[in-house]
Amino acid sequence: MQFFSLSRRRIDAFPPEAFTPELGAREAQRVKELYAAGILRQIWKRGDVPGAAILWEAPGEAEVRAALASLPIFQAGMLEVVALAPLEPYPGFGPAQ
Repeated sequence: MQFFSLSRRRIDAFPPEAFTPELGAREAQRVKELYAAGILRQIWKRGDVPGAAILWEAPGEAEVRAALASLPIFQAGMLEVVALAPLEPYPGFGPAQ
């Protein structure tokens, strides 16, 4: 099953210097690990605010939440998950009913 998450960095609660290069490197490494494991399928940097949009592939929402919780920026309390939604196939591409 696929899921979509939308997150934002908590720049309102943390100063810019809190988002250190070391933290960013740890975050990037964890994202690569989740991608290699097949749970993180695609990731985009948000264009409106600091954060990410991620397409996930997992048996259920619990696995996606666990993966999000494993991100170093989330663990530091510096990331807010704005939305997490399960996705279903678009019926308009299937046979007419």
